[in-house]
Amino acid sequence: MSHTLPASAVPLSKPALTRLETKAEAISRAAMETIHQEVARREAKTAQLRAARLAKEASERAAAAAKPAPAAKRKVASAR
Repeated sequence: MSHTLPASAVPLSKPALTRLETKAEAISRAAMETIHQEVARREAKTAQLRAARLAKEASERAAAAAKPAPAAKRKVASAR
């Protein structure tokens, strides 16, 4: 059994929006655009900070590898 509407029941175009619906749609679109811009800005900043952190960690590892390991101290037996 098919659940499709007959051709006469399918609207050919969307009904016209009321003035309030049009205004709400414009506000919603503007809000979504602002949100998307903020998300993009936040992701760019996060990527930049991550790259800086990784570079700093790499330079710290290189500096630690270049520094010679401290010599082991020998215990001196006390004379009794």
